[in-house]
Amino acid sequence: MPVSQSAVRLTNHLGHDYLRQALENDVRGGLASTPKHLPPKWFYDATGSDLFSQITRLPEYYPTRRELAILRAQAADIVRRSGADTLVELGSGTSEKTVLLLDALAAAGALRAYTPVDVDAVTLTDAARRLTARYPGLDVHAVCADFEQHLALLPREGRRMVAFLGGTIGNLDPAAREVFLKELRATLNPGDSFLLGADLVKDTGRLVAAYDDAAGVTAAFNRNVLHVINRQLDADFEPDAFEHVALYDMRNDWIEMRLRATRAMHVRLDDLDLSVSFAAGEEMRTEISAKFRREGLHRELVAAGFTPTFHYTDPTGDFSLVLAHA
Repeated sequence: MPVSQSAVRLTNHLGHDYLRQALENDVRGGLASTPKHLPPKWFYDATGSDLFSQITRLPEYYPTRRELAILRAQAADIVRRSGADTLVELGSGTSEKTVLLLDALAAAGALRAYTPVDVDAVTLTDAARRLTARYPGLDVHAVCADFEQHLALLPREGRRMVAFLGGTIGNLDPAAREVFLKELRATLNPGDSFLLGADLVKDTGRLVAAYDDAAGVTAAFNRNVLHVINRQLDADFEPDAFEHVALYDMRNDWIEMRLRATRAMHVRLDDLDLSVSFAAGEEMRTEISAKFRREGLHRELVAAGFTPTFHYTDPTGDFSLVLAHA
């Protein structure tokens, strides 16, 4: 049920043990697979979030700067074309980019409500309170939910623009993207819109460098998933015994981040009553980050039932925002 917290409403769809059970299921299933894999969502404890914030400021990592450049230049046009009075943001985090869209909605006299959606209730409410101070009278309904599981539970009031920024869509493989896009489309009313941020295919060297920076920040971010598992599941991974690997899979048009065991080792996860062996040189995938071509993005959106309305890119053509209507 919604809980009143000053000017912010919070609805929490995650039970007390939801994230714990999800972690256990993901780790058990991923470590039992061949090859082994872990989902990127578990990078983001406090340390991981700080490391990612550092990554976004690295010279090699262009996506955040390019997406911000598009939003700064085109937010007013996006708002005009969307016809929205309510912004819904999936994976909202600290809502920093959102301010550009909210400012444009406010300037157009159309700003009615904002619905940030994230798995972290504390981050949600902190960000929502900052925004209510910036936009007096704004109706903020924060929703603590997993966007891969709870799309059908999101509020449906107002003429909504659902924003999914940061290129996060690239963390889903094609089958998962298809499910996500179709499920999202099913929740939208006629006239609602969808703003999708996606990284574009480009020079392979630049792509790999963006995920394997010279300062080693991305390597620390990658290894952090092992620290999270050690702490949460009473495991004994030795993070420093794994090398960071980033490569571009040209067949699938995606970056893969992996952790490579530098020697043979056995890992015990006491909370799962699980023991796992790694051979020397064995690699475990921790993230995919798909890169897109304009025609491919449009094809996927149309297949899910969207009508792509406008395609925005930065001046270098590195990143894209696609506005589509239901």
